[in-house]
Amino acid sequence: MTDQTVDTPYLPPGLPIPVAEPDGLSAPFWNGLREGRLLFQHCNHCQTWQFGPEWLCHQCHEFDPGWREVEPRGRIYSWERVWHASHDALTGHPPYLAVLVELPDAGNVRIVGNLLGDPMQDVVIGSEVVGVFEHHPDANPPFSLLQWQLAPVSSID
Repeated sequence: MTDQTVDTPYLPPGLPIPVAEPDGLSAPFWNGLREGRLLFQHCNHCQTWQFGPEWLCHQCHEFDPGWREVEPRGRIYSWERVWHASHDALTGHPPYLAVLVELPDAGNVRIVGNLLGDPMQDVVIGSEVVGVFEHHPDANPPFSLLQWQLAPVSSID
């Protein structure tokens, strides 16, 4: 899978930003992002995909679902233009676009992220998007975020 990255960070530089603190449960997800890979839990017993991470499968209740890599491509399921700063690092940054993306390659699980580009752009439910990785190797601790941008060509099944 191709590691597409963001050249310009979405968040303003130099401000304390909300950083995920991976625990034993979410570490594979966050470590995958740092490697430019999108990982979701997948039950080896019933083949169900799920997100966020849990100790057991939401469908069959088997313990310890595995992790599988998926292509960071999906469709906008829902969205909101955010006009208030949800964190101090975003003060002066609104408006911005928060999207709920459904991933067909992962059993239609959904994940929230930012839609890059003009915050006043028209957003259409069902629009195809591709994930891009925003790496922060110099942060303490280092971390990566998954952001979204509109797909250039219709190619999601």
